[in-house]
Amino acid sequence: MAATPIAATSRYIPPGTTRYYWVASISNYTSPTRAELNAGTDLTGEIAAVSGFATTSDQQDTPDLGSRFTSKIPGRITADNSSITMYLSSTSSDVRTLLPRDTAGYVVILPEGDVTGQKMDIFPVKVTAQPKARDVENPAQITIEFSITKIPAENVTIP
Repeated sequence: MAATPIAATSRYIPPGTTRYYWVASISNYTSPTRAELNAGTDLTGEIAAVSGFATTSDQQDTPDLGSRFTSKIPGRITADNSSITMYLSSTSSDVRTLLPRDTAGYVVILPEGDVTGQKMDIFPVKVTAQPKARDVENPAQITIEFSITKIPAENVTIP
């Protein structure tokens, strides 16, 4: 008898679906309330690119004298360098005022949109830099760079 196949997915592309929120304050970031999410700022419409916002685990070798095989165990969890590139406004009314350097809060990523019962990821972060692109031909952009300050809450059910 063959193994049971995994359930078929409803595939999608992130543009027009995924949402990115900036939330300044969450009392328990592993289980935010609807009111806390609603108090945030939806960054989605001004985002040009996103990088990072992923965790990985190191693997540690665990050799022993009983075997020539070297097994491994999970090690420390780390987060990738993370950033969001956004558009600048000709009036200076843009993300620079919302997220200056050293601002702490939460980047909330809702991969399938803000739909109750779906999953989201919450990254506790601190803004480390705001470098501006100095391109003379393309739309003006700024990259908000973040340090992830605690282990992210991944696959949290959206209230």
